[in-house]
Amino acid sequence: MGTAASHFFAYVSRLRWIKRWGLMRNAIEENVATHSWEVATLAHALALIRNRHFGGQVNADRIAAAALYHDATEVITGDMPTPVKYHSRVMREAFGDIEHKAAGELLALLPEDLREDFAPYVRESGLPAAEKELIKAADRLSAWLKCQAEIRAGNQEFGPAASQIRRRLEEDELPEVDYFLRVFAPSYDQPLDNLLGES
Repeated sequence: MGTAASHFFAYVSRLRWIKRWGLMRNAIEENVATHSWEVATLAHALALIRNRHFGGQVNADRIAAAALYHDATEVITGDMPTPVKYHSRVMREAFGDIEHKAAGELLALLPEDLREDFAPYVRESGLPAAEKELIKAADRLSAWLKCQAEIRAGNQEFGPAASQIRRRLEEDELPEVDYFLRVFAPSYDQPLDNLLGES
């Protein structure tokens, strides 16, 4: 066909080398690629829960795909710690502008005829508000689960972050998040042998 080679996926694959939670001591290292996979599975679950139990009609598959790319721009920007990113309105706006430009650079790596197809996922711009809401909730839920894992590993540095994130999850008042916290989250505290046995 004569389409020029594209560096897009080779570049995105480097998300595995970008560490998260850079300002904190970690007992369990986490990278952006692993985090993105978890957010995608959580967002997909939240969407299915909303559709099944709370009258939703969201596209769970599209939400999962968009969640896989939700932090793709960090391959250019790196992971900006939340306390820094949201320190002030000026910081939020400046970083929002950087993320927007990074998304443009990332999309420019694609063959031109595919850019429009990938843009809603990389930018989340074309997604309905309800779908963006579930991706954000899954991102927050993933962060809370990470904090809980650190605390279980004896790292109390994540205690304040866990409390703040849990408070935000509760303030959001999303019934599918509450469902996940009641039905699925308690199992994260269990050892492997208990997970494989009868519930």
